[in-house]
Amino acid sequence: MQRADIPAKPLGFWALAGPGAVLVGLSIGAGELVIWPRMTARFGASMTWAALLGVALQFGINCEIGRYTLATGESVYAGYSRLSRVWAPIFVLLNVAGWLLPGWARTCGGALKALLVGPDGWGTPWMWTAITFLGVAVVLFGPRVAYRAVERTTTTLVVLMTLGLISIAVLIGDAGTWGTLLHGASNVPYRDPEMPPYEFFSAIVFAGAGGTANLFFCFYIRDKGWGMAAARADGARVPTDTPENRVRWHAWRRHLVLDQALFFWGLNTLTIILFIYAALAVLHSAGVVPNQETLVWDEATLLGSLAGGFGRYVFLAIGVACLFTTQLTLVDGVARSLADLVHVNYESARRHDVDWWYLRIAVGWIVLGVILTYVYESLPPIMFLLSAGFFGGIAMAIYTPLTLVMNRRLLPPFCRPGRVATAVMIATSVFYGTFAIWAISRLGTILF
Repeated sequence: MQRADIPAKPLGFWALAGPGAVLVGLSIGAGELVIWPRMTARFGASMTWAALLGVALQFGINCEIGRYTLATGESVYAGYSRLSRVWAPIFVLLNVAGWLLPGWARTCGGALKALLVGPDGWGTPWMWTAITFLGVAVVLFGPRVAYRAVERTTTTLVVLMTLGLISIAVLIGDAGTWGTLLHGASNVPYRDPEMPPYEFFSAIVFAGAGGTANLFFCFYIRDKGWGMAAARADGARVPTDTPENRVRWHAWRRHLVLDQALFFWGLNTLTIILFIYAALAVLHSAGVVPNQETLVWDEATLLGSLAGGFGRYVFLAIGVACLFTTQLTLVDGVARSLADLVHVNYESARRHDVDWWYLRIAVGWIVLGVILTYVYESLPPIMFLLSAGFFGGIAMAIYTPLTLVMNRRLLPPFCRPGRVATAVMIATSVFYGTFAIWAISRLGTILF
């Protein structure tokens, strides 16, 4: 990598905001709406601490993922490949295994059907999934710049979702329910005996973005022009060690941490608490464990009995918005990841530019998602989601320590993680690694 001056931070915080909000849009529709509310309906709020832990751990991971792209202007996938080319096929496999089954697309289709025609209305799951994928295609392929469309769409939906959740919490607020939720938030390290370990592992993974979705953050940083990505140079460059570059680096680094603290950690923590609270007050108190396909409808129906028609339709709209943002950012992120991995690592792939690969992978992913929903229509959606969570946890157990090694080996000394960041990443690596080994061993016992 060449040496260069890191560009000065040209604008204030809000003018450069966006990447964190896109990651939040991906996060909210994953564990927050589907997995954790259903867990709360089954077991109550006794394991809320694990949801908060999952978000906190991913906050530290995201800051280290962002560190590399901030300092070099290239994706973390390219950084992993600088350590060894063996990581390219491994991360292709992890992206495909984690996201191939379109769990959130199918759940989004079910929520949209419930909102427009009711859960027993016209259309099969694959038809409504195809409709939601059509909406994704319009956002990705309609505007000239895909990232800008994703950012604006996601940010708008995140604001509306957060306001809607707050209004629902006000309508059904109850001091006793809040007390139960707060107890669950401090109930470390409780796991309900009836909660399967692999499901618990998946739930922690998806309290936040989860899986390889956290790695999508590096593309948002690059497209937004943060740090060395603002230089728009061919190939990776790292900052020269000068007093001026140190000042500029620390300004960019503060911006990155503030973005993740405000958007990813702050908003994710708020929304997951509000979703768990709604499930605790509405579903668990009524003894209702909803079907995965109709979770949003069942919760909205019970909300209607407590808060009237307003609460019902607001929650249905929130559900569709949450799931659509996740579906949109997953198609975009997977297409970015696979295009980057192929283009960087395989010389024959460079006959076409990255945009060429992105377009074809995104279109292929959408078509394949509809086909798989049709083929596996008899499987419950939760099987799609648990598959994503399981493989996502394995991915995190791999890339968390790998990111620490990459940042300490490839970056200039003044850009490398300090003692606190290193300690956090080591602890997080041990957590995900231990949990992955445990979940795999228990899953093997169950299967064989």
